[in-house]
Amino acid sequence: MIIRSSAFASDAPIPKKYTGDGANVSPALQWLELPSAARELALIVDDPDAPTPQPWVHWVIYKIPIELTGLKEGVPPDVKLPQGILQGQNSWPNSVGYRGPEPPRGHGVHHYHFKLYALDAKLEVQAGLNAGSLRKAMGGHFLAQGELVGTYER
Repeated sequence: MIIRSSAFASDAPIPKKYTGDGANVSPALQWLELPSAARELALIVDDPDAPTPQPWVHWVIYKIPIELTGLKEGVPPDVKLPQGILQGQNSWPNSVGYRGPEPPRGHGVHHYHFKLYALDAKLEVQAGLNAGSLRKAMGGHFLAQGELVGTYER
């Protein structure tokens, strides 16, 4: 399973537009080579380089229909989106949807992991889950994972 973006290459810098220093909009994403048994997709974006006990979560979006081949740039921060797509809480207090990179100044290069999960079942979950709750709900439903990593430094 492959996930990529027209905004940046794998292991390359994320343009400022998609960060907290820019317009803070989600980059366009595309995926291909999904498993034939996939019934639904989920995406978690996090920063394991954050100076926090757990990776800092930038985006939780799930119940993505397998018929979609990607997400357009600038997904709005609504809990419920068309086609039954749901978004969850990121690591900012009371915040849902995409929040771009904003590493501490002078902290070095941070790596942002866009992890796409193919699931063998449609999840029966509510909107607004955090990454931990989503991972728990996905439980034994993982079929495959694709990952795109972008970098950013302030």
